[in-house]
Amino acid sequence: MASSARTSTEDRPGAQDQGPTVSNPHSLSKTVHARRAEYTRPQKIKIKIGSWNVAACPNTELDLAGWFVQGKGVDERLSGAGVSSHGSEDEEVESAGAQEAGRTKEEGTIPKDDKGVIPGGDEIGLYVLGLQEVVDLSSAREYVGRVYTDTGPMAKWRKALSDALPAGYVLITEEQLSGLLLLVFASPTVAPTVSSVSTVSVGTGIMGYLGNKGAVTTRILLGETTRMVFVNSHLASGSDPAHLDRRCWDVAQILQRTRFDPINFAGVLEDTQDGIGDEDFAFWFGDLNFRLDGLPGDDIRRLLMLHTKGEYGVGEDSRNKIDDELGEGRDPIVIRSVESDDESEEDSDPPTSGSFDPGDDSSSNTLPDPDDFVQDPSQDPASLQATLDSLLPHDQLRHMQKKKKAFHDGWREGPITFLPTYKYDVGSMGIFDSSEKKRAPSWCDRILYRTRKDKLEYEGKAQEDALARIKDEEMKARGIDQASEDEDVLFDYNPDEDGLEEPATNNEYDEYNEEEADHPDDVLTKEGYVDRVHLYAYTSHQRVLSSDHKPLDAAFTVEYDAVVPELKARIHQEVARELDRAENEGRPGITVVVDRSHEADNNSQPDAPGSRPPSVSIPDCIDFGKVAYLQRKTRSLTIANTSQVPATFFFADKPSITGEEDSIAPSWLSVYFVNPEMDAGTPTLEQAKKEVTLEPGDAINVSLDVFVDDISLVRSLNAGEMHLDDVLILRVTDGRDHFIPVRGTWLQSCFGRSVDELIRIPQGGVRALPPPRRGSSGAPVNNQQEVYWSAPRELFKLTEAVEALVERVVADSNMIESSQVPKDAAGWPFDCASWTFNDSKAREVQKGSVLDALDADKNINDSFPVETPALQKLEIISEVLIGFLNSLTDGIVPAPLWDKLEADMVSRGANPLTDTEEIKTWVLDVLSTSPNHNISFVFLTSMLSRVAGELAPVPKVSWRNSKAGSVRSSMETVRRSLSWKGKAPLPPPADPNVLRREAVERAYADVFRDVVYRGPVGLKDKERKAMGERRREVLEPFVGDVRTSP
Repeated sequence: MASSARTSTEDRPGAQDQGPTVSNPHSLSKTVHARRAEYTRPQKIKIKIGSWNVAACPNTELDLAGWFVQGKGVDERLSGAGVSSHGSEDEEVESAGAQEAGRTKEEGTIPKDDKGVIPGGDEIGLYVLGLQEVVDLSSAREYVGRVYTDTGPMAKWRKALSDALPAGYVLITEEQLSGLLLLVFASPTVAPTVSSVSTVSVGTGIMGYLGNKGAVTTRILLGETTRMVFVNSHLASGSDPAHLDRRCWDVAQILQRTRFDPINFAGVLEDTQDGIGDEDFAFWFGDLNFRLDGLPGDDIRRLLMLHTKGEYGVGEDSRNKIDDELGEGRDPIVIRSVESDDESEEDSDPPTSGSFDPGDDSSSNTLPDPDDFVQDPSQDPASLQATLDSLLPHDQLRHMQKKKKAFHDGWREGPITFLPTYKYDVGSMGIFDSSEKKRAPSWCDRILYRTRKDKLEYEGKAQEDALARIKDEEMKARGIDQASEDEDVLFDYNPDEDGLEEPATNNEYDEYNEEEADHPDDVLTKEGYVDRVHLYAYTSHQRVLSSDHKPLDAAFTVEYDAVVPELKARIHQEVARELDRAENEGRPGITVVVDRSHEADNNSQPDAPGSRPPSVSIPDCIDFGKVAYLQRKTRSLTIANTSQVPATFFFADKPSITGEEDSIAPSWLSVYFVNPEMDAGTPTLEQAKKEVTLEPGDAINVSLDVFVDDISLVRSLNAGEMHLDDVLILRVTDGRDHFIPVRGTWLQSCFGRSVDELIRIPQGGVRALPPPRRGSSGAPVNNQQEVYWSAPRELFKLTEAVEALVERVVADSNMIESSQVPKDAAGWPFDCASWTFNDSKAREVQKGSVLDALDADKNINDSFPVETPALQKLEIISEVLIGFLNSLTDGIVPAPLWDKLEADMVSRGANPLTDTEEIKTWVLDVLSTSPNHNISFVFLTSMLSRVAGELAPVPKVSWRNSKAGSVRSSMETVRRSLSWKGKAPLPPPADPNVLRREAVERAYADVFRDVVYRGPVGLKDKERKAMGERRREVLEPFVGDVRTSP
């Protein structure tokens, strides 16, 4: 996509309409939309459309890259519009004979040394591929048996096209309807500008609804301005008149039943669903199956094979077949003209160098000068183009257009300068169907296009014709139609105007005018923009031999206006201020002043590698700068009553798009008024919902806090599916609304990701990754990179820091009386109820520092101030570890692995495993199916075991004496968790150290059982409690692995 020098028209519908003066969210959006001319700029894109009936032939996908992407397989003697010559004269393309002789089913059929003549590669912005008969569905039984189960064709062709395209092209849509397949890919620069993609399938085959015939249609919005529709269809086959009527019926059904999802413009959803005809540019392609009428099929075949024999270097086998075919019929081939379907004979052929009218006065004395005529291949009776021109008047598609039965409402087609695309012997370049049926060659495969201008012109002409018919009927009713018989009636005659031929419409196939084709057509889009389209290539690929149809493609250049997001944001702010000023100055009014003191600090901080580049500064916008997970940022603004009367205002609720409860602001933003009479440390969120009344000259402060603590929101922000952008509505009673934009730049976080994603993040952490682009599909970041770690690096860092700090804390407790470990809390330091550092604000700040270190791949200990006690560090890092594990989308033990563990436990019933080593071996064996989760589990449990050993050491003698009793106790607990009804015997007395150790292990297992595993949700209390017991019993043997003595 490239910028164009073209400028848009300034007189556009709605350009001067600034919308209503009453301020509300909808009026703001509509007013911004009305000024769209100010934030759009001209762009140019090349679109390539390909159509191919592959006839369910094997390995046809091997030719896709050659003909569709690289433009190969075209013979320059039948090049068509916009096709240039093959390279230099020294470069010889493989002959047709050698190509046919060397064909194998395991390789593509593109001729060797073919450099390609149709534009392709990375200069194309949109690749649109329509395929037919990708599967063989010749019967209803095959249809029902395969259409809903066989996903192989979709995957095969998607991979073939994706591999053929240059790197970076993005799949916009894919859809399969039985044998129909539609694929749309966009270049890296075009893909972000594509939106409102809607794909609809319409079956018109068996019983009028099944998908062996029908269409797959996609609607896209390009640059937020231009609607495009792509229709890939396969119409009813057959050469009988009934089949022709069925094809017209298929077209009508596709038009009637295709309805797209409404488009969302500037936050306002359209009221109606678009169909085919509501777009700005439409492209209809596929196997339309229109045949040649009024000519014997054998004559057509013989006539065309005379040319294929003479103009192509076909192989010996092909030449023999052609000679045999031509030798079967000795009668001369006569192509008669087709009677016009029009009611009048007004249209006449233009004079050519081969025509002479003896009754013409201008030719009675002088002969025409040959230089006055443009030489054209079609004027040579022996040329192939003359043969094609003699066949085209017999084309059913043209007949249906003239009879207004199908494709008559503005649809047009490029010049046909290529052989019929159907039907050939597979493996041959120019041998038409040599089977017993000997089907007549036809242009079954077509690519039509239509602009909004074409459709409107047709509708205007149709309306004029309807009015003319009504007027004629009125004149006949009054007897005026007989006035010509009255000699007294005078008629005005203007020789400069009367007698001229009517200009040809888009619905008639006239001779191709290259001068007209060089100038793109101006199109006024539905949104009021002026776009242009130009067809510069339309041809078939005769040298592709793998199907009985020849592939067909067309290349277009479209100039259109696209929205520039930065300009739109600036207009958004201007409109907000204009709406404010448009209110009645006599009403209550306020002035909002945003505190800018923070901007100097933001500008002095370097940009994080993984953050989105900051946008242009916007006046009156509250910019929080870089926002990270669990890190609070505060901004303030002042509201002053600058009117002459008391002003009452409040922050208004906005309607929720997701169906949630209406709210003032999104969940990540808190807004509240700061009352100077109350303690500054006790503001409440509910204050923002209350009305505040200020006397003239008074002012009040508003505090805004951004704090992202919802892990589901973190996942959406990481994936680029959501952004920290919002607009607050400050509503003044009997006054005008104030719109306060709020924005922030999200910093990528390691939280809210999966283990599989974290092990692929390279050194430097998630902050070093590029952020998802706005408007992207929201795929996980970095999911195509190689594996760097055996387990998440963040887990390594956290567990290592916990172990080191536990050793330090134990050492401090032995030397410093004020640094004692809370021994009465078995779950310390992981149980939140046992924490000794309870300053919530200080904890929040220190957690933020630890998270920054994790995201930037820095040393965790360096994130704390030097004077921070080790015990306090340990509690903070333990809390971060618990939160990190809880945020993993798949958990340390994913749901499928837990289901396997739980199934094994249930299957053992009253005979559970009792030996600790057996339990561990069983668990690790199940986890071994996912090595990265297995390693993560071992790292975590090893750390817990060592921490328990440090904080609750057990003498070896005491442990040996109580080991047997502990095993029996564990076995009885497992039995109770499995609803075993037996009565457990009392354990023998144990050493106090052992009891404390067991309490610590149990407490750790209770803390981590809910964050390590993933499994079913929504269980009843009894089921949830039983599952928790089973999880603890699986985890506890690992926690008690290491036994140390003081």
